[in-house]
Amino acid sequence: MAKMTGMKCLVKILKEGTDLVLAGQRNASLTRSAESIDATSKDTEGFWKESLQGFKEWSIDADGAYVSNDAAYTELERSFINSENVDVLIELPSGTKYVGNATITDFSMEFPYDDLVTYSISLQGNGALDIVE
Repeated sequence: MAKMTGMKCLVKILKEGTDLVLAGQRNASLTRSAESIDATSKDTEGFWKESLQGFKEWSIDADGAYVSNDAAYTELERSFINSENVDVLIELPSGTKYVGNATITDFSMEFPYDDLVTYSISLQGNGALDIVE
């Protein structure tokens, strides 16, 4: 199995059938988690707790260098201002894609006097995260 670096993993915003690459992206993370439901009962074998997987959730955090007039960034900004969700895609070099609808929960910018203008964004999944290969 081939190992891969994160350099070619892209975060994209889907708009009207077009994949818009989020320009200037440096880092991104996809977090997936599930609630644990306690399924322990008096007849549980050996007094060990049992659990079942409950509701799942996912989120994406990304940051990068701000690129003026970037179509993906412009769409994120428009969606944030208008309180609209966005369709997002993470594409791995292997061809695997994670696709879902998300709410923008944080959309920050930094303006250091001696460095690049940067952005950071947090997206909270709205429903399922699909895997496409």
